[in-house]
Amino acid sequence: MFNRLWGLFSNDLAIDLGTATTLVYMRGKGIVLCEPSVVAVKKDARGIAKVVAVGSDAKNMLGKTPGSIQAIRPMRDGVIADFEVVREMLRYFIAKVHNRRTLVRPRIIISVPSGITPVERRAVQESAESAGAREIYIMEEPMAAAIGSGLPVTEPVCNMIVDIGGGTTEVAIISLAGIVYSNSVRIAGNKIDEAILQYIKKEYSLLIGERTAELIKIMIGTAYPEEVEKTIDVKGRDLIEGVPKILTISSEEIRNAISDTVKTIVDAVKTALEQIPPELAADIVDKGIVLAGGGALLKNLDILLREQTGLPIIVPDDPISAVALGTGMALDDIDLLRNIGCKA
Repeated sequence: MFNRLWGLFSNDLAIDLGTATTLVYMRGKGIVLCEPSVVAVKKDARGIAKVVAVGSDAKNMLGKTPGSIQAIRPMRDGVIADFEVVREMLRYFIAKVHNRRTLVRPRIIISVPSGITPVERRAVQESAESAGAREIYIMEEPMAAAIGSGLPVTEPVCNMIVDIGGGTTEVAIISLAGIVYSNSVRIAGNKIDEAILQYIKKEYSLLIGERTAELIKIMIGTAYPEEVEKTIDVKGRDLIEGVPKILTISSEEIRNAISDTVKTIVDAVKTALEQIPPELAADIVDKGIVLAGGGALLKNLDILLREQTGLPIIVPDDPISAVALGTGMALDDIDLLRNIGCKA
């Protein structure tokens, strides 16, 4: 009775708590928030930290803050690295989607990587509870991504999903509302950014920030050769002369720089294919593999996977939102929520 009374004052939420981006789905309204998982904190003279910005405002501060302010990513490899900061981030996002009302205690479903430990799972639950949730469900990201991509997860057919986020790559085979096989590799979009940053530092003695590395990935990053190579001007600080400098980088160089990271993702897919039960193997030849998450947007990754596996590769119209949409669909459909076995 008490929970139902609270429900009159709040809208239930589904949260994709990602390493790079957090998306919030509100029941009956769809995705209402998509912001970077970044928080800026300021420490006073006593060393007590105070949150000064969250999301996009905080990301704009990365690499530009004075000594008293630190812009940090409280999520690392898909799990909580800083409990207190994640709690404040969740509280901020919950209040924002409820139009700054503080007297709200929504029911929340949070998606998590399939490979997290019980301790990490508990940290997610406690963060949501501290942020004001009245009831919490935990949903595995591969299942959420499959539902959000439109796959028939409750049917007796093989559904293979590869969710490439910021901190983890989730590879899963799903049938009859259950995960037949799953593997969580803590190599994904952020590692690709780091590979670009380190390549430019090593080859050109040019120091760039993570935002610049991410921009290079988006603009000219590619997993498979293109007919026409692209270039981009990169700005950074020359480590030898100590002054700002501009240089031109080609897409071929970036492809070589990220090749080892991309290979790890491809190998994870191949390993999953070796684990498919014989009765389900025939389905995947016809249905193929679905890519989700921001990493699915890496140019020509689908072509590389198609060449390496010989299977059809499908990328949804909005792969970044697949996990949030799937979690939200479970929130809207209580029978689906029960079928897929979300844990409170």
